[in-house]
Amino acid sequence: MEGTKKGRALAGVMMTIFLAAMESTVVATAMPNAVGSLGGIEIYSWVGSGFLLTATVMMPLWGRLSDLYGRRPIYVIGVIVFLLGSALSGAAQTMGQLIGFRMIQGLGAGSLMTIGMTIVGELYGLERRARMQGYLSGVWGIASLLGPLIGGLLTDHVSWRWVFYINLPFGVIAIALVVSALREDRSSRRRAAIDYAGIALFTTGVSALLLALEATRTQPSGGPAVVGAGAVAFAALAGFVGVERRAAEPIVPLRLFTNRMVLAASATGFLAGMAMFGAIQFVPLFLQAVGGMTATGAGIVLIPFVLGWVVMSIVSARLVLRVGYRGLVVAGMACLVGGFVLLSRWSPSLTLPAAMRDALVGGVGMGLTMVPMLIAVQSAVERSELGTATSMTQFFRTIGGAIGISLMGAVMGRRLASGLDMSDALHGVFVVGLGVAVVALASAFLVPGGRAQDLARGGASGAPARPGAGVRAGAEIGVPRPTGVDGGRR
Repeated sequence: MEGTKKGRALAGVMMTIFLAAMESTVVATAMPNAVGSLGGIEIYSWVGSGFLLTATVMMPLWGRLSDLYGRRPIYVIGVIVFLLGSALSGAAQTMGQLIGFRMIQGLGAGSLMTIGMTIVGELYGLERRARMQGYLSGVWGIASLLGPLIGGLLTDHVSWRWVFYINLPFGVIAIALVVSALREDRSSRRRAAIDYAGIALFTTGVSALLLALEATRTQPSGGPAVVGAGAVAFAALAGFVGVERRAAEPIVPLRLFTNRMVLAASATGFLAGMAMFGAIQFVPLFLQAVGGMTATGAGIVLIPFVLGWVVMSIVSARLVLRVGYRGLVVAGMACLVGGFVLLSRWSPSLTLPAAMRDALVGGVGMGLTMVPMLIAVQSAVERSELGTATSMTQFFRTIGGAIGISLMGAVMGRRLASGLDMSDALHGVFVVGLGVAVVALASAFLVPGGRAQDLARGGASGAPARPGAGVRAGAEIGVPRPTGVDGGRR
């Protein structure tokens, strides 16, 4: 019975994670038809940017709310908001409506990956959790690959609106699976005062930061929109830190960052996201504008990147108990550095096989890094802060990617403005990415050494485990509370 419930919950989580991942790529192939139907080509880029903005802002908030009020109700609310945004987006009559409804969709999407991975962290002990988190990362990668294909098929043979409507039946099934399988252990929950000031300041600060980064695509770094949004972001986030230090139930407990494992995961995730997600935006541009490849050829080059990430996520999840966290993360960051060394040597004579090889190296690096750090964080914090810690690893990676795109875009723009050709301008982008990757490699040594099992039992600082520390496997499905990290179950 226990295994059946875990299986249903896992299936529901995987389904919603697949939808969230696919939604980040499926829309791009539908947008030309949507513009033809709705108009508004001058603002269509906000269909993607608005979704990313709200999803990113909500990640830590959903995680913390699930810590305070339970995984099941908060997760279901998040999925419902996502489905509401999907239905409204499919029914949009103007580009402005589509952007607004996509932002609603993003509000819910922020919960799907973060709380989904948190649920898996609670359902399974350390050994099986490592395996399952690897599979979830694989689901994300496969969905990202299939998204453009599914979007193209739906747009060509049905309607662009169905790239949104297709979420509805699968989302309803996922809700049914999760609701039927998860039973909240209400005795572990506590009444908490909502940190309204913290939520308002965090939302304002992160939104303003992302808007400032978006503005750098069309304005110089000293432009009024960039400076204005940047000033608001600085003021709001500074105020947020002050509020969180005094709040009884902070929306982002700052004490988490005194945990060495959480600090290391935040730093490595931010830097790796900044380097890889920033540079990957410019790989297709180089291949088409400099290498003379078609859009299809450029897309093919990214397939090894995703496959390398997916395969090594699964492999690293299985190796983490034998090798430990630090060894895998250092190896992953070394691969990331190697990938950027190769990217920085690209020239107009680049061949398709060489480009695919170089992309594969970068994907392997990301796969070796991200899943082990997620498992490490989930094993190093109290159950009462599991959602917040999990969501913060996703948040810092996403924010790093946004900053990386902005920084590298500015580098390319300035080099083009100085009279360099596209090849030299993009060479500068990859060199900047290499520099960030080197810093990311250095940050990997912040990860505590030792066996994963020992770090989970005693926490990242090596202190003795307190009663209730770590993740209690099976607590969410109504089975007896196990003892130890894995509850004696394998």
